[in-house]
Amino acid sequence: MTSPDPTDLSHLKDWIGRAEQRGDWITAAPLAALAATLDRPDPEPQPGCAVPPLWHWLYFLPMARQSEIGDDGHPKRGGFLPPVPLPRRMWAGGRLEFHHPLRVGDEVTRQSRILNVETKTGRSGTLVFVTVRHEVTNAQGLALSEEHDIVYREAPAPGAPTPPPQMAPTDEVFSRGITPDPVLLFRYSALTFNGHRIHYDQPYVTQVEGYPGLIVHGPLIATLLLDLLRRQQPEARVKRFAFTAMKPLFDIHPFTVCGKPEGEPGDHRYSLWARNHEGHLAMRATAELA
Repeated sequence: MTSPDPTDLSHLKDWIGRAEQRGDWITAAPLAALAATLDRPDPEPQPGCAVPPLWHWLYFLPMARQSEIGDDGHPKRGGFLPPVPLPRRMWAGGRLEFHHPLRVGDEVTRQSRILNVETKTGRSGTLVFVTVRHEVTNAQGLALSEEHDIVYREAPAPGAPTPPPQMAPTDEVFSRGITPDPVLLFRYSALTFNGHRIHYDQPYVTQVEGYPGLIVHGPLIATLLLDLLRRQQPEARVKRFAFTAMKPLFDIHPFTVCGKPEGEPGDHRYSLWARNHEGHLAMRATAELA
């Protein structure tokens, strides 16, 4: 039996409109563990405490059985997400709107639907973009809505040219240096039940996928960007957040998360970005406070 052609949109687009529903409870332990992982001196979360923005990624975790895991540590292709037969899978970005807080003790539901599947050809070969919309509700109704972009790509051919990096801004108003050691990456993988080997298996990521080191999770970088803003505005409520991954970050070098206000003083809008050790842009984001 031949494998599906990754450029066969008639095959991949069959997944558009597919939906699934998952339920969970907002418990305190994952929140306390992520606060420790981010080196935050937060008090122990109590019943009724609000979940910080993006920390909902600690819930609705994929629970594939061990026999259903592929060679890369991800669940095998198929099921809810389309079976894209390309070896590399990454978070490309996302857009979120926070309507009201989730709280410790909430019973929550996530409705997910595939909005689009699109194939493109770039300098690095075939790319397949999958956009998924999530809506998370609690007893008060819709708490947050999220569009999540996933990109699948071919492994680069030996000697293939890499696109020129984009230089990151240097006009930040506030910033924080991050040292992404293997312990940080392992703890975040464990908290999100993420078995993708690129984040903790150094021989695999360097010898099989050809990267220079362990890859920092895209969601972790996004979380660090909003965590930086929360350290500047601890009482503010995030209304909207959008982020785009630009270039991988690795555990072999420190990086910097940066931010500055945008527009007029009362606009409550911020630009946020992650800059690698060479000054290149790794992630860009925007946040709007309520």
